[in-house]
Amino acid sequence: MFSLFDQGRHAPAPSSFNMAAYVLAHADELSDKTALAVMSVDEADLWSYGRLKSAILRTGTGLLQAGLEPGDRVLMRIGNAVEFPIAYLGAIAVGLVPVPTSSQLTEPEVAKMIAELSPSAILRDPDISCPVTPEIPQMTIQALEGMRDLPPAEFHMGDPERTGYIIYTSGTSGVPRAVCHAHRAIWARQMMHQGWSGLQDSDRLMHAGAFNWTYTLGTGLMDPWSMGATALIPAKDVNIASLPHLLKTHQVTIFAAAPGVYRKMLSDHPDIHLPDLRHGLSAGEKLSEAIQDDWFEATGTSLFEAYGMSECSTFISASPSSPAHPGTFGKPQNGRRIALVDENGAPVHLGEEGTIAIDKSDPGMMLGYWNAAEDTASRFIGDWFLTGDRGTMNADFYIHYSGRADDMMNAGGYRVSPIEVEAALSRFPDIQSVGVTDVEIKQDVRVIAAFYTSDEPLDETALSDYAEQTLARYKQPRLLQRLDALPTNPNGKLSRRALRQHFEAHR
Repeated sequence: MFSLFDQGRHAPAPSSFNMAAYVLAHADELSDKTALAVMSVDEADLWSYGRLKSAILRTGTGLLQAGLEPGDRVLMRIGNAVEFPIAYLGAIAVGLVPVPTSSQLTEPEVAKMIAELSPSAILRDPDISCPVTPEIPQMTIQALEGMRDLPPAEFHMGDPERTGYIIYTSGTSGVPRAVCHAHRAIWARQMMHQGWSGLQDSDRLMHAGAFNWTYTLGTGLMDPWSMGATALIPAKDVNIASLPHLLKTHQVTIFAAAPGVYRKMLSDHPDIHLPDLRHGLSAGEKLSEAIQDDWFEATGTSLFEAYGMSECSTFISASPSSPAHPGTFGKPQNGRRIALVDENGAPVHLGEEGTIAIDKSDPGMMLGYWNAAEDTASRFIGDWFLTGDRGTMNADFYIHYSGRADDMMNAGGYRVSPIEVEAALSRFPDIQSVGVTDVEIKQDVRVIAAFYTSDEPLDETALSDYAEQTLARYKQPRLLQRLDALPTNPNGKLSRRALRQHFEAHR
């Protein structure tokens, strides 16, 4: 038996298609229903489906009247504000290609994107860093708001294979890349509704992230709107400590967040009573079993993890109908074709470690990296897109994650996953977060190092004893170091590369 999941393909998108039209397909029949609530601690800004669709299509008109044409790229430098999804869908509705970016990017980082993409316009919040671009028009939030007085545009329908939007990778592989996605990418998310979120039109889904994070855009907004459900997003002045209050007050039925948010909530509120919550969703980084267990004990609800990447969103997951097996993060979603492959692209035997790969014809698969045909081709072998992540598959198709190929550590000739070591150490009392990597202590000598955060310095002898009790000798950290915070990239993911750089700079 080989590590191959292939149980039939998902139906293709219609031949005449527009991503924004698909997302807003229920807006007319649900005109008065709340599509979006932007929640402060004491109040909420409510957007009905009718108001939302009107703002999106009128913004599309304004963008066209500004001289933009279908196919033009539009760089988005907007912060955590409702103008972000409105402008994003407004651009897609009229055939433009928006490029959402993290508000945490610095001006030099944005300058590189501008040079690479040559956008026709920049949608700009003055408080968000962006170079001055005399040759490229910049439209302010105030200008975007003024477009809502214009007549609504018509949806620009066309081939579902045409470029719909561009997003940047998180840079985990070294250099952020511009990933081009087709309009059909939203169609593929139907498999996530069934295989991960269990989303229904009656749900009230709250995402803890900012509007301008792609995890929020997809799971927190596009998914509930395409189902006719209600999306809830905390306002930019809301902190994590207030999230349990919002979850309860707004009768949230599904909560989505990164593992770090769950960890912090549990630290601040060990007993969280949420009578309306059905379950939680987690993505963005590996979810530890400790957080899952603690969340269930505190709330009585389960967390379902999803694995994916910028090039194909999430395609392996646990769900209410298919909870994960212990030690796995779930199984391929129905409609996907997934394998664990060797260096030649051939599926390995069940139980053997291989590279997680997804069929290149998957409807959620990227069109390619912008102006980088060679880099794009390097990610494929035969029929497979190589994720760069390692794992093993069991007989029921559930997948155990071993970590990124470039994050895998080598200790005394043994290949060790940092994920496994982090999962073990995260259960040690009073550790808040932990990041593990291998570091060079002298030429050609590398050891495993664990960096952790905690309120007070820990007894590292006790921590070493704990590691000795829970991990094989070759997996045990030889160095332990307490940090004020673990380094992350602009998307909030742990950067093990930065951990190594920190060690080299301070040794």
